[in-house]
Amino acid sequence: MTTAVAKKPRIRVQAGSMPTTDSVQNFVARVGLGTANQAAGTSYGPSPITRNRLQLEWAYRGSWICRQIVDAPPEDMTRAGIDIETKEPKDGQTLQKGLRKTATWQKLREALQWSRLYGGGVAIIMIDGQDAATPLRPETVGKGAYKGLLPLDRWSVQPSMTDLITDLGPSYGQPKFYSVTASVMNIPRIKVHHSRVIRFEGEDLPVWQKMTENGWGLSVLEPVWDRLTAFDSTTVGTGQLVYKAHLRTLRIDGLREALATDGPAMKGILKNIDMIRALQTNEGLTLLDKSDEFQTHQYSFGGLSDVLVQFAQQLSGAAQIPLVRLFGQSPAGLNATGDADIRNYYDACNSQQENRMRTPLETVLEVLHWSELGRAPDDDFSFTFRPLWQMSDKEKVEIAKTVADTVGTLEGATIISKATALRELRQASQATGMFSSITDKDIEDAENEPPPPGEDDDLPEPPAPGEGDEVEPDGDEPGNGAEPDAGAAEGDKPEAGPGKDPDTDTDGTGGAKDAAPPSRRRR
Repeated sequence: MTTAVAKKPRIRVQAGSMPTTDSVQNFVARVGLGTANQAAGTSYGPSPITRNRLQLEWAYRGSWICRQIVDAPPEDMTRAGIDIETKEPKDGQTLQKGLRKTATWQKLREALQWSRLYGGGVAIIMIDGQDAATPLRPETVGKGAYKGLLPLDRWSVQPSMTDLITDLGPSYGQPKFYSVTASVMNIPRIKVHHSRVIRFEGEDLPVWQKMTENGWGLSVLEPVWDRLTAFDSTTVGTGQLVYKAHLRTLRIDGLREALATDGPAMKGILKNIDMIRALQTNEGLTLLDKSDEFQTHQYSFGGLSDVLVQFAQQLSGAAQIPLVRLFGQSPAGLNATGDADIRNYYDACNSQQENRMRTPLETVLEVLHWSELGRAPDDDFSFTFRPLWQMSDKEKVEIAKTVADTVGTLEGATIISKATALRELRQASQATGMFSSITDKDIEDAENEPPPPGEDDDLPEPPAPGEGDEVEPDGDEPGNGAEPDAGAAEGDKPEAGPGKDPDTDTDGTGGAKDAAPPSRRRR
């Protein structure tokens, strides 16, 4: 016997689109998404400003706020430079000189700027005497062959989208070659291997959107475009209101009839108005007919400043740049300095330095090492980004004095060794700017220095050969006129002789009694 199973009811959905929502709704009051109200009609649509190169360039050239959003982070990321740690300070100074000579920091800044403006940019490593289409091998770089970087935006290079990197790693799936387009002036059309290219992308995009941008990122201006237009429109509109800040009106009886006839009456009215303009001064008079009425109207700008501040704050938050850096103004309020905001911004810049610039700089410094010094970097070669928050000279001196006093006190109390003290002083040079000339040889020499005199006085002396064995008496035992044993018990003291003090064991003149020879001591 089979049991009939009830069929589940099916819901037939009509063809066509039907809005679905998962929120509170009140169709009677028209409240909530999906109801017939104005808010329900709000949606997001495509606005690919990144692909409109000319629009971005016009905004960059014509709007100072657009230029500030694009340029501020790259300038801060490259202005302080790096501290290079080498065995010999002279090598670090040579590398720093090479970076300045080739304008590497300036070119890196430009490449970062174009990546933020267009959504992508590159910096080609220029090495004299090598084929740019071959893989980069730093050990083949000759003396003085590194000539700097060539910054280009995404529209000036054509990546090989059909020839991609297949080796597993951070560059997996990226183009293997980049070709400089023929439209770039003064630059020959060349093909460059990816190992010679420093690639910077704009804002991150999902994989499908990234494919539409030919593998590049998003311009930093596209997400804030609506805030930019609102801010610029508000400031321009506020500026136009200045022309209407002081209005004057003249009420004339029969003005319409005079305008309609355009005769002598109209000419008389215009002549009267010109006379009012000429004579209406601090010492002049305003001549009117008995029936005329002259009035002035003042426009109130109250509330406009609050609107501008709100738009500026929204723009600052969208661009992730604090007001003090974006607009150059300190925040309002009691004891408000903006230091916390600028420190958070500098921390974000340092994070970008580590994530986007460290690996490219390692390649550039290795090439520069071969170009300037003619050898590979040492195993302990490293570098650190200098802090963006700069201390004053007075603060540096105070910190250096505090560190030196603390290290000197610990070293004087033998808590740390002289070599450790030198290491601590050199480590503090990153913050103080002092003690950076301490080399590894100085530290090694301090480790090999003998201990100062008196440092090992408390250590027990090693036993002499044969010490600890009983020595046969030689007739000079106590009682035979010989000195008593130095190790004898206090109760075994000999009787004091003439002029002797039995308690102090002195000869009465204050001099201590000579001890027994080492050969006669017992352990």
